[in-house]
Amino acid sequence: MMAGQSQHSNAGWTIFGYMIAGMIFYGGVGWLVGRWTHIAMLFPIGMLIGVGIGVFAIIYRYGRQ
Repeated sequence: MMAGQSQHSNAGWTIFGYMIAGMIFYGGVGWLVGRWTHIAMLFPIGMLIGVGIGVFAIIYRYGRQ
């Protein structure tokens, strides 16, 4: 860390990363399972689940302080 930076100076980027990573990972899982089962709705459902898990991770990390 640089001098003068607090622990949460990059919190916005961390939150953004959690949201994008959840959407990409669980959207990808939904897309793969959807292609295997021929159910196209698993991709957007996976993305929504990923956003939900990302929000939970953000609340768990930053909401307890």
